[in-house]
This record gives sequence, structure tokens and C-alpha cells, in this order.
Amino acid sequence: MSQKLAGKVAVVTGASKGIGASIAKHLAAEGAAVVVNYSTSKEGADRTVREITSNGGNAVSVQANVSKQAEIPHLFAEAEKAFGKLDILVNNAGIYEFSPLEGITEENFYKQFDLNVLGLILTSQEAVKHFNPEGGSIVNISSIVSTLNPPFGSVYSATKAAVDSVTRSLAKELGPRKIRVNAINPGMVQTEGWRAAGLAESDMRKQVEAQTPLGRIGVPEDIAPAAVFFASSDSAWISGETLLIAGGYR
Repeated sequence: MSQKLAGKVAVVTGASKGIGASIAKHLAAEGAAVVVNYSTSKEGADRTVREITSNGGNAVSVQANVSKQAEIPHLFAEAEKAFGKLDILVNNAGIYEFSPLEGITEENFYKQFDLNVLGLILTSQEAVKHFNPEGGSIVNISSIVSTLNPPFGSVYSATKAAVDSVTRSLAKELGPRKIRVNAINPGMVQTEGWRAAGLAESDMRKQVEAQTPLGRIGVPEDIAPAAVFFASSDSAWISGETLLIAGGYR
């Protein structure tokens, strides 16, 4: 059976764990050579690379904090050095902090916006320089909170609403250059960050599950196939879309 992404090269930001790691592995399984980006977790990134290569795939890990403009060119220079080109960018790196209004600080605001929005824009800006004339695909990982807007999530929700808007705007701007831009908006997904935030046994989890038509929260493997779809020619005439993946919860 032919692989959907044979001969393609992908950069996945924040791919040391969770949804990013799953996306990297799914892209590799479909034939893409993958640059597994990480900011702090070299161990996690190297584990993702090992899982890909042990299954016959091709991957390297590259450190870069994509919320810092100075570190972004290195990420793509290393991608070119390893694989010679770029076809796919998955903007997965992100952070979330829930806080009541009175708890929001400048630091908390900028930490989320610098990575979730500015980092995504600057990484896309650099990636576009490396796409070839045949174009490419940018996949942004947004969130259901961009439209669901839960309490205590005003800053995080605002970052993801911005991601949805950036997705639609860049799709129009980059379309003439054959670059497609789409977003995936997951619901609640079991990840390391989700556990660290104390959501595994939380009332919020029980409430979301109770209101989800398919009766469960997600796992990273529920999200990754959509990234493969948006990265591949299966979605050749789709751009500027946001795909909600949340088991029917909305």
C-alpha cells in the first residue's frame, strides 16, 4: 500500500510528548521524514525519534523554543541539513494556564500569547521561506476552547481564538503560493500536560465526559490522523478550515 506522505519532510513543533509526538509518529508512518522539535524535553524528543526509527521511519530531534524568534531559524536550518527540504509544518507547541480573572498577570498573559500565537506566526513565517514552488501545508493545533470559552480560560481561549483567525487569514494570504493552512481543534485529550494540570481525576473531566456524545475524552491517537489528512494531497482543495475533534462535545 502506498504511503500518503512518501518523500515529504515535516517539522512538528512541541513533539516530545502528547499530541505532537503522536502526530510525528503518524506522519512518519505515512512516509514523511520528521523533524521532532522540543524546547526542554530532549529525553521525550529522543524517545519519539527512537519510536519512529525503530519502525523504519526517518526522524531527527532539534531543540528550539519557538516563542523566541532568535531560535526559529536554527530549527529550519537543521531540517534542511537533515532532509534537504520542507513540505509540512505542524504548529503544535503550546501552553495553557487556567486562572480566574483576578489571578491573571502580565507574565501569565505573555507566556501563553508568546508561544501559542506569536510563536506560531513566526514559525510559519520561517517555514514559508523553505517551502518549494510546489507549495506546502501548515497545520495549526488550536483547541475547542477557541469557541467553547470555559470559565477561568479567558487568556488561553483568547490565544486559540487568535489561532483560528490566523489560520483563516494565512490561508487567504498564502493560497496563491500553493500553501494550504488549516487548524485542528481538539477537545479534552489525555496528555502528560493534562495529567500535570490535575485534570485526570477532576470534576471537569467527569462533566465533559458526561456531555460528550461519544462518551469519553480523547487520546492523542484520535487527533494525529487528521494532521496526516491535512498534510497530504487528500485535502488538496481544503484551506482555512478548523476541524473540531471532540467526540461530538461542543
